[in-house]
Amino acid sequence: MKKSWKISAAALALPVMLLAGCTQEQQNKISRDIQNWTGTNGVLEVYAGDKVVRRFLKVDKLSTALGTDDGKPRNYRYGYGVMDENLNMQADPTEKKVYFEFSDYSNVVFFENPH
Repeated sequence: MKKSWKISAAALALPVMLLAGCTQEQQNKISRDIQNWTGTNGVLEVYAGDKVVRRFLKVDKLSTALGTDDGKPRNYRYGYGVMDENLNMQADPTEKKVYFEFSDYSNVVFFENPH
């Protein structure tokens, strides 16, 4: 029984040691890659002043658009989510998953759904 514990401890220690050798930026990228792979139950809210005017639920991730020819990042983000038409924080049966875009200059908040 002790032998299997030692193997398990060694198996856990290796990724921790490898991660500790990475810069903070590399650690953040690894975290984002894992989160992109596992998915996120995100919420994107669009504001007009202090009022929510659009809300998208069940957003897995937001992506940055890249130029077709130059591959450089564009000044807008996009994603897919359920448009919460009645703003009740629930994906109702009549509300559909849609594609959305917003510019870097938009007044938006993206967060993990607390429910």
